[in-house]
Amino acid sequence: MSYLALKSGTDVRGTAMGENANLTAKGVSDIAAAFAYWLSDQGLPLRVAVGHDSRLTGEEFTLAVCNELAKCGCEVFDCGLCSTPSIFMMTKFEQTQCGGGIMITASHHPSDKNGLKFFTPSGGLSSGELTKVLELADDGKRLQGQGKISKGDYLGLYCDFIKNMILKSLPGGLSGYKVVVDAGSGAGGFFADRILAPLGADVSGSQFLEPDGRFPFHQPNPENKAAMASISERVKEVKADFGIIFDTDVDRSAVVTGSGVEINRNRLIALISDILLRENPGAYIVTDSVTSDGLAAFIASRGGNHIRYKRGYRNVIDFAIKLTKEGKCAPLAIETSGHAAFEENFFLDDGAYLAVKLLINAVMLKQEGKEIDSLIADLVQPQEEAEIRIKLSGDDWKAKGQKILADMEEWGKREYTLCQSYEGVRINNEHGFFMARMSVHDPIIPINIECNASGGLKQTASVLYKFLQPYGLDLEGIKQLM
Repeated sequence: MSYLALKSGTDVRGTAMGENANLTAKGVSDIAAAFAYWLSDQGLPLRVAVGHDSRLTGEEFTLAVCNELAKCGCEVFDCGLCSTPSIFMMTKFEQTQCGGGIMITASHHPSDKNGLKFFTPSGGLSSGELTKVLELADDGKRLQGQGKISKGDYLGLYCDFIKNMILKSLPGGLSGYKVVVDAGSGAGGFFADRILAPLGADVSGSQFLEPDGRFPFHQPNPENKAAMASISERVKEVKADFGIIFDTDVDRSAVVTGSGVEINRNRLIALISDILLRENPGAYIVTDSVTSDGLAAFIASRGGNHIRYKRGYRNVIDFAIKLTKEGKCAPLAIETSGHAAFEENFFLDDGAYLAVKLLINAVMLKQEGKEIDSLIADLVQPQEEAEIRIKLSGDDWKAKGQKILADMEEWGKREYTLCQSYEGVRINNEHGFFMARMSVHDPIIPINIECNASGGLKQTASVLYKFLQPYGLDLEGIKQLM
C-alpha cells in the first residue's frame, strides 16, 4: 500500500487497531523518517518534538517514531501525552526551538483510528508538503545518524505560556471563579489541573479529565450534541460560572455559560468575533462555507467583513494568512467545528487559546453582573436547521458528485438566488438557504439547510428530494425531514 493512501487533507490518518489496520508502527516509523529527510531538505534544524493524545496506540506509535527519528540523527523531544498546539509551540519556545513537530492523533474520530499531524515553525504542513513527505516515505528515503531522545515535562512550557496569557489580563488570577472542564477522556485534562487550578480557579466539578482512548463517556467533540448536553448539565449541577469542552487533542473547543447555555458552532464564531472586532474594528473574519446568514448579519452589525471560504481548517487559515499578507487585518480564521486560529498566535488552531480568550472576557463580564452570552444576544438563530449527508458510490463517485453540483448550480440560477461561494453551491430560497458541497475527504455530498420559519425545513427537503431523485441516490436522510 502506498502511504499516500493514508493522506487525509493535511493529516495522515488510518485504522490503527483490529484486523483491518492500515496504520502500523512500521508505517509511522517510515513516515517519520521521511519527515526528517524533508526537514533536512528544507534546511530546518533536526530537532523534532513528538507527542500523542490518549488513543490506545499512542504510546506504541510514539516509541516507534522517536526511535526512528533518533536513527536519522535527530534530537528528539518526547513530550508524551500532550496537546496538538503544544507540539507546534515546541518550534517557538526559546528553550527548544524545534525544526519540526509530530503529533500522534486522529482528533475526535473513533478509538480504533490514529494519525499524524506535522508542524514546522511556519505552521502545519500544507497538503502539497504532506504529499511530498509521503512520496519520500514510499521511496524509502531516510537519513542516517546518531541522534538522541530526551524525555521531560515539555508540556509545562505550554502551560506556563497559557497561564501567563491569563495573568496578563487578569493579574489577580481566577480565585473565586468556578470552571468545569470536560476533556472527553482525551489529552486536555492538564488544562484544569495545570493551568486553571494553579491560578486559583475551582475546577472540582470537572469531568472526564483522565485519559482513556476508549472514550467511554461521550465523543470528544465540541460539535457532538451529547457531549455538549453533558457539560451543560454538569455546569448547572455544580453551579459553575463557566464550562469548557475540548476535543481529543485540544485543537478545538466550545464553552458553556453559568446558566448552561451552549456556545458552539455559529454562536461560538459570533462570540469570539464580537471580542476581536472590538479590538480590531473593520477586520476580516474568515469562516468555513456553511456558517449561517444570521452570523453574517451579526458580523456586519459589529462592523466586520465576513468571508465564507472552503471547509477544511487549513483552507480557512491559509486564506486569512493571505489576507494578512495583503495588508488586511484578519485576526481570526475559524470553522464551525471549533477550529479557531488567531493571527496574534501564529495562526495556530488552538482550543485552549480560544477557551482562554473567552474565559478572560467571561470573568470580566461577571464583575459587571453579566454573562458572556450577553455579547451575542442579538445573534439571529435559525428556526430550523439540518445537515444531510448523501452518499456517492462507484469508482466514478467524484465525477458523479461534480455533475450533481453543476446541475444544482444551473437549477439554482433558474429557480432561486445563487449566492457567491468559494465551494459547492449555496442557494437562497423563501425559507432561508441550502448548501451542497463535496466532502473534503469522503464520497459524500453534505447538504446544509437553514430556515428562518417553522415548516421551512420540510418544504426545502421536499424540493431537494424532487431535484435529486433522478440521480439514483439514497435519499432516506432527506425523506426523514419531509
